[in-house]
Amino acid sequence: MSSSEHELMWLQLLQTPARGAVPLQLQLRTALVNAILDGRLQAGLCLPSGRELAALVDVSRNTVVLVYDRLVADGYLEARPRDGYYVCGSIARANVTRVNASAAPGTPDWSAKIHPPSTQFRWLDRPQDWQKYRYPFIFGQFDPKLFPLSDWRECSRQALGVAAVESWAQDGTGGDSAQLIEQLIRRVLPRRGIAARPDQILLTLGTQHGLYLLGELFADAGTVVGVENPGYMDARNIFSRQAARVLPLPVDESGLKVSSQLAECKYIYCTPSHQCPTGVTMSTDRRIALLNHASQHDQVIFEDDYDPETQYLGQPLPALKAIDKCDRVIYLSSLSKLLSPGLRIGYIVAPTPVIEQLRLLRRLMIRQAPGNNQVAAAFFIQQGHYDRLLHQTRHVLSSRAAVLADALTRRMPNAGFTIPSGGSSVWLRLSGSPDLAALRAACLARGVLFDPGEPFFQEQMTVPYIRLGFSSIPIERIKPGIEELSNALDASSRHFLRAYRHT
Repeated sequence: MSSSEHELMWLQLLQTPARGAVPLQLQLRTALVNAILDGRLQAGLCLPSGRELAALVDVSRNTVVLVYDRLVADGYLEARPRDGYYVCGSIARANVTRVNASAAPGTPDWSAKIHPPSTQFRWLDRPQDWQKYRYPFIFGQFDPKLFPLSDWRECSRQALGVAAVESWAQDGTGGDSAQLIEQLIRRVLPRRGIAARPDQILLTLGTQHGLYLLGELFADAGTVVGVENPGYMDARNIFSRQAARVLPLPVDESGLKVSSQLAECKYIYCTPSHQCPTGVTMSTDRRIALLNHASQHDQVIFEDDYDPETQYLGQPLPALKAIDKCDRVIYLSSLSKLLSPGLRIGYIVAPTPVIEQLRLLRRLMIRQAPGNNQVAAAFFIQQGHYDRLLHQTRHVLSSRAAVLADALTRRMPNAGFTIPSGGSSVWLRLSGSPDLAALRAACLARGVLFDPGEPFFQEQMTVPYIRLGFSSIPIERIKPGIEELSNALDASSRHFLRAYRHT
């Protein structure tokens, strides 16, 4: 093989590592291991010298030597003194034995066997690559720039210590991290006015997982479950999946209304802290009236404490659970919204008999929640990082809320909204009768993302609403993003008028 052919072969096998978040050593090691395990580098093959490979893939010679030495230690390469590095012949590659299956009379009719989710479910559909859009006014995502990566990395390192690993790495019997439960009891729940014992708390993979467990435990065919309207569509979907009858409950500027419809419900799902999606906070009088109603009609309330600790104007009201004297409130919340949605750390606070049954259901579903993130989160709270992140997040969200409110007032004066005092979104009522599908398409073309209002309603939306989240958009992009939204709305309205005139 000529020198140029030799170089070309290695360049095809090992692309030049990209300068970025992944260390060069890791990129080079991964490329070599994959080539060995895939059989592209055969056993006994001599690898280029450290100097040669460094020049080929444009990294330092020390990087190559460190990778070679580590692969020797791991058994992928063999170092021959004064000769070089060779692909080790003892690397085992999985070979699947071929079996000639006998002819079968056709494939299953999956449509007849599967009980799929209802096609009537409403979802929030977002582009998978939403991070690439310049103006992501979407809810429920976090700003990576706010995440204290070094602090979380240090807590994760502590969670990987020998003693910590021994506590969470075993296959358990459905228990939870005692460290994290203690921190929830001592540091998190008291801020919501809630006192609880360890046997009254269950950790979940986020609030939605908790809702699914509650739906499985309490809802069955015909059970009447009241859900706010507009409200969180996945709560409605989960209870509908259990064949429950979901009753839409009206919401006003004080939160869930204690209306005549409420008496029909056996269970009531609500978001008192920051109502989803309107963002309103349920008033004290309304909270007391709701608890009294539940007591009089033997009802259970599922309280989803949405964005519970992001109140930046005034003092937050205590959770419903905190003022419930009859144990009728089952409380759900999450650490994920503040830390990171991908961590999936939520929890339920409920009477002990309920927690016992939920624990059994969770064991059937996932056996136990992953322990490493639980322990890391416990260290994160214990060492004060959670409180500092909470303070920083409140400040940032407050600033973004003010900029968003000002931009909407200036650019879209005919739109209706309430200036948020907490949370991370604005529920925006658009003026006129815009074609929302056309508006969304136009906004996508301009790099603007928002959450459409339709999925939050159980029935047809009669007033045009959209939700603008501001947790993941940089503050300097809010004003130009609203300008783009306003321009798209104006263009959509002109298109609608032209089409109307031609009919």
